[in-house]
Amino acid sequence: MNPKLTLRDQKKEATAYALAVAAFELVLEQGMDGFIVDDIVRKAGYSRRTFANYFSCKEEAVAQYFMGCVTNQDEKTIFADFTDDSTPLDVLYGLLKMQFTSEFLHKLRQFVSLAKQYPSLEPYILSVFRRLQIAAQEVLEQFSNGRYADGYTHLLAGAVYGAFVPIMDGRLNVLLPGETQDDRPGAISFDQYLNSMFAYLRNGF
Repeated sequence: MNPKLTLRDQKKEATAYALAVAAFELVLEQGMDGFIVDDIVRKAGYSRRTFANYFSCKEEAVAQYFMGCVTNQDEKTIFADFTDDSTPLDVLYGLLKMQFTSEFLHKLRQFVSLAKQYPSLEPYILSVFRRLQIAAQEVLEQFSNGRYADGYTHLLAGAVYGAFVPIMDGRLNVLLPGETQDDRPGAISFDQYLNSMFAYLRNGF
């Protein structure tokens, strides 16, 4: 929970998260077709009206469990290791290492797997990547402070975050942290993929 939020906002955040966790647990237990909104609120201990204050449907509640992992990093933490000589790519690389933790990557792949089973969840996958991309663009704009064209930072963020979609949906054979060659024979590590992707961006295709 973000400590900068007011007490009221923290309570609202906690309520939304409790509903999202209940929805996520139900989809694992019963599948998307096996429960309704009333089951979510009963499991979380809230009213249907409270649910409606946060979510428009059960799919949105399930998605929030994963989107809740997309948090804004503290600016001081992000910029601590960079100097005036650092490039937007350096900053973007550091930001990715902070955002794409092992826990987040595994949750995201789990979300994509659920969406393959239940297509009604698919639109929310793009929402996760869109949130990440917007956060990255805002960080890059603050760092560049007008030294680069606006289109440049948008292009970088779009290229980098778009490159993670095929990892999550299995089109690229990449090991997530904690996985081994036994899990995905012939796969390269996540760090190898990340470094090769940034090498393309730095050196050209």
